[in-house]
Amino acid sequence: MFDPNQMLKQMLDFNKTAYDNSFKAMLAIGEQNEKMVNTFLTQATWLPEEGKKPIQEWVDAYKKGCQDLKKTADDNYKKVAAFFEAAQKSKSK
Repeated sequence: MFDPNQMLKQMLDFNKTAYDNSFKAMLAIGEQNEKMVNTFLTQATWLPEEGKKPIQEWVDAYKKGCQDLKKTADDNYKKVAAFFEAAQKSKSK
């Protein structure tokens, strides 16, 4: 028998996997960019500290934003998964 909840759960699982893989790729690129910026800041002896500080703050803000995005997405995926589990349990009764 066709179970729309099961199909939607499989779509959610696929979407979560795709999101996780894309996010990991984005983090890898971000880490490379951070290394490049840090190398630049280390070698840029002509740049004063008050010029380096905002750049480092920008890098830190980017990292925090990525962490917040991942946490929010994971929390929301958990909520949707819990919804499907509850719907499946109520259907089983």
